[in-house]
Amino acid sequence: MSEIKFLAYYLPQFHPIPENDKWWGKGFTEWTNVKKAKPLFRNHYQPIKPSKLGYYDLLLQPEVQEKQAQLALENGVDGFIYYQYWFGENKMLLEKPAEQMLKNKKINIPFCFCWANETWKGIWHGLDNPEVLIEQTYNGEAEYRSYFNYLLPFFKDSRYILIENKPMFHVYKLEDIPDLDLFINVFDNLAIKAGFDGIHLISTAISDNHLMLDNSDVYGQVGLDVFFKMRYKKKSFFPHKSLLGKAENKIKRKLWPSRSIGVRRKPLIFDYAKGVSNFNIKFPNKKYISCVFPNWDNSPRSGKKSLIFKNATPMAWKKHLEAAVSELKRNPNNPQFIIIKSWNEWAEGNYLEPDEKFGLQWLKVIKEVKEAL
Repeated sequence: MSEIKFLAYYLPQFHPIPENDKWWGKGFTEWTNVKKAKPLFRNHYQPIKPSKLGYYDLLLQPEVQEKQAQLALENGVDGFIYYQYWFGENKMLLEKPAEQMLKNKKINIPFCFCWANETWKGIWHGLDNPEVLIEQTYNGEAEYRSYFNYLLPFFKDSRYILIENKPMFHVYKLEDIPDLDLFINVFDNLAIKAGFDGIHLISTAISDNHLMLDNSDVYGQVGLDVFFKMRYKKKSFFPHKSLLGKAENKIKRKLWPSRSIGVRRKPLIFDYAKGVSNFNIKFPNKKYISCVFPNWDNSPRSGKKSLIFKNATPMAWKKHLEAAVSELKRNPNNPQFIIIKSWNEWAEGNYLEPDEKFGLQWLKVIKEVKEAL
């Protein structure tokens, strides 16, 4: 039995909320943009269409979460990482699917949370204006305590992922927290008070400077257990002036967005199959966790300002995943997890769920790779 665990991000934006009704129109969900997508070039696979699970609504069809869990577990996915949107001042969005899951023990897949601590701006969510839709705020100890107390029933659930009796808790941009030491101390102390041995933090976005440091010294000082980086955020694989080097730099700017998206008028298009054949994965330290992605095409959300990986197929995805597994096996002291982005980010063309073109093949890749371990 493999010790390597595969965890997939889970997006809950598949039910209407008043805020999305206001920003995008009544009844908006992730499917709204997916359905209206158009091909932007010859043989561009758009609109993508779900098959087995259909255009589900997580609140109107609670049984979907049971089916998702069954599909995932049958095909080698060991857990979901639910995106969790807490903006400060006890304001949350899209929290109901996780709350529904907590009550329904038939949804038997292990899970944890990723606090997506980022201000929502129109420019990043498909609008042509840079206005703030909802701001991420950080308001000190009392609010961190309130947030932890909201999370505690999830942490105590038998399905919640624990590492050495510590709840695994991802934070999208840990470095953005202005009083980081306070935040970590509050969560750590409250976790211990609740009967755990602390909180197991994973930061999903760390600056280049910090990535190359000996983080056993640096991140240990703030209680950071583990972090991972998406592959393209690592050091450059190709010479900067080469064609591949220029493409890699463009990808970096997209995956860690700059203001350039506001002025771009045509999509960035790269070849997924060629890219994975050139991957040369090296772990920078012993706290690194790989993040892999089967596909990416966010044109349903961003239109001509999108990033598109053409030729993303299950066969190419398998090469990508196998490379990540091989590197992890060469680093047995690193955390034995591979993070998959994502289970169901359909408007970014980034998903494992069955679609009309490939059916269950995205998922079967994980099963095949896992069985070969």
